[in-house]
Amino acid sequence: MKKILLALFIVLAGLTHSQEEKTRILFILDASNSMNKKWGAESRFITAKRILSNSVDSLRGVPNLEIGLRVYGHQSPITATYQDCEDTKLEVPFGENNHQLILNKIKTIRAKGTTPIARSLEQAAGDFPDREARNIIILITDGVEACDDEPCVIADKLRAKGITISPFVIGLGLDMSYLSHFDCYGNYKSAEDPMAFEAVLKNVVNKALVNTTVQINLNTIHGRPIETDVTMFLYEAGTSNLKYTYTHTLNHLDLPDTLILDPSIKYDLVVKTLPQKVKKNITIQRNTHNTIELDAPQGKLKFTFAQPTKYDFVDVRVMQKGEYQTLNTQKFNTTQEYIVGEYEVEILTLPRRYKTVKVDQSSTNTVSIDAPGVVNLSAYKSVTGQIFEVKNNNEFEWVCDLNERTKTNQFILQPGRYVVIYRQVDLKETTYTKEKQFSIYSNKSITINL
Repeated sequence: MKKILLALFIVLAGLTHSQEEKTRILFILDASNSMNKKWGAESRFITAKRILSNSVDSLRGVPNLEIGLRVYGHQSPITATYQDCEDTKLEVPFGENNHQLILNKIKTIRAKGTTPIARSLEQAAGDFPDREARNIIILITDGVEACDDEPCVIADKLRAKGITISPFVIGLGLDMSYLSHFDCYGNYKSAEDPMAFEAVLKNVVNKALVNTTVQINLNTIHGRPIETDVTMFLYEAGTSNLKYTYTHTLNHLDLPDTLILDPSIKYDLVVKTLPQKVKKNITIQRNTHNTIELDAPQGKLKFTFAQPTKYDFVDVRVMQKGEYQTLNTQKFNTTQEYIVGEYEVEILTLPRRYKTVKVDQSSTNTVSIDAPGVVNLSAYKSVTGQIFEVKNNNEFEWVCDLNERTKTNQFILQPGRYVVIYRQVDLKETTYTKEKQFSIYSNKSITINL
């Protein structure tokens, strides 16, 4: 089954270009019969025409820009016994202020033919008046090559003529395994619905116009840019003026995705890892691909009980080593990424448990403690008192107070030795103080009468 694709082909002249250089964008529109299939509320073709028309209209008044329109599959209907593989035509040649001509032509086109992608690309190379400008092809199509030609073969032929094709392929609702066929072109992206298609088309047109791209490498301790899936904030350098917000993404090649940033200002980058990483005063060079390097090596922490327990509703306070500010409060039996290093953790059990833990690159450190037990305290009259954990050298660590308003108390405690010190509330002399020692074992319950 054919899928909708959008491919951006950049035909380079092999020169260093200035910001004032002319740019030519040739839109190639697929008008094959399969474009009539439904895609959301509309057909693929209606959606493609609407979004393409909006894009063309938005380019009015852009300086040093010329656009053109080639269409294929719109002249000869496809039948069970015939398909016209020569059905491709330059409908609107390049020219200044020809936006309305293109919009008018788009309105009249009907989808009915086959899909000669390779021949359209081959002929499109001759649609450009010269190679002095930045010549760009944006192909909107719903699928695979339907004729005998191979687009990759055509790409090789164009390279042999000194024309380099470097595309961005965006698949809409596309099986990603199919996209591997476009490796001979270059990069590709995916978009799942018409709204995503519109955003992607806007993005690639912006890339064509700005000619300045950026990738942000979040590097491991080995310098590999594979850390990802964290939020990034880009501020105008030295200010709180937020310019861009992104979720860092790796593309299908497991490389950082390409972004478009305004090169006229400097940036401060804040990456919301735990703890966050910051890079300041970043300069974006015009008319080239920029790479921003930031060390953000990450590993994972997981907290579990050594034995199964129903009392696993425990939080863990995570702090950077040597600091007391809470970095994160993590639930038991969950996994969380942190920047590589050492951390202090306070496990919020009764009593508290404290550990120093280490996070290693791309691995999970599972921190385990014994499952708790239960003590039930029962009194025939209300008592006031406290529970202490008995430490070595007769040291006593406060654990909790008894509830004076009830005659029964239940506490979920970590395994260890304890003492409860108490007296009846209505006995107003210190000498009525009593104590009882007890031990807690994992998943065991005891009852103490006071």
